[in-house]
Amino acid sequence: MNLIHRIEHWGDTHHPRWLDVVRIVLGAVIFAKGVSFIADTSILYQLLTNANFHLSILSAVHYIAFAHLVGGIFIALGLVTRVAVAFQLPILFGAVFFVNITNGFSFLNSEFWFSLIVLLLLLLFFIVGSGTYSLDHAMDKPGNKRWF
Repeated sequence: MNLIHRIEHWGDTHHPRWLDVVRIVLGAVIFAKGVSFIADTSILYQLLTNANFHLSILSAVHYIAFAHLVGGIFIALGLVTRVAVAFQLPILFGAVFFVNITNGFSFLNSEFWFSLIVLLLLLLFFIVGSGTYSLDHAMDKPGNKRWF
């Protein structure tokens, strides 16, 4: 077994059920953030320009909004959770280390702390997986074939 399979097996065997509720709430929060970015893309565009993000800002805005919408749904449902988290990680790394850190580490910078907590939860679910109450687990039952 390679390292990834060992991490996946460990995560599947050491997953408390209450963590599924945290995963569902995290997915809903990420989805809500995606909806807010879609509702007003100028805020996201302004955040990226203030952070001196020199790549194609317009394509980054669309990637972030789409990844939050689809990834939030997938994380909440527990459908290919590790893949959905993998698409969220670069966004949250950028939010924590490039966008929100410009205001400092003060407790008044609530967006930084919120982004940091979401990043840590995403890293947790990247390791432990989706859990018992998820579509991944429902599709892994005997008699069901995985379709991906």
